[in-house]
Amino acid sequence: MMMSGFFRIGVWQNFFRAWRSGYSGNLEGEGFTLGGVYVIGAERQGVLLEHREKEFGDKVSLPSVLEAAEKIKPQAS
Repeated sequence: MMMSGFFRIGVWQNFFRAWRSGYSGNLEGEGFTLGGVYVIGAERQGVLLEHREKEFGDKVSLPSVLEAAEKIKPQAS
């Protein structure tokens, strides 16, 4: 995202939302890498949930993560 991230309104909205809720975090690191969340099932279940950040501060829905985690089937012994 490099510099274009600073000009996106969604990035600023996410920043102010986090700031208002008291999140301080740290400012170490390069700051240009977006993250993501994967829920991966056992054996052949594969990826049950994939969320890739599209812009800084883009959050995954917690209910989606919990729903995907509940779908994980235990491994057969």
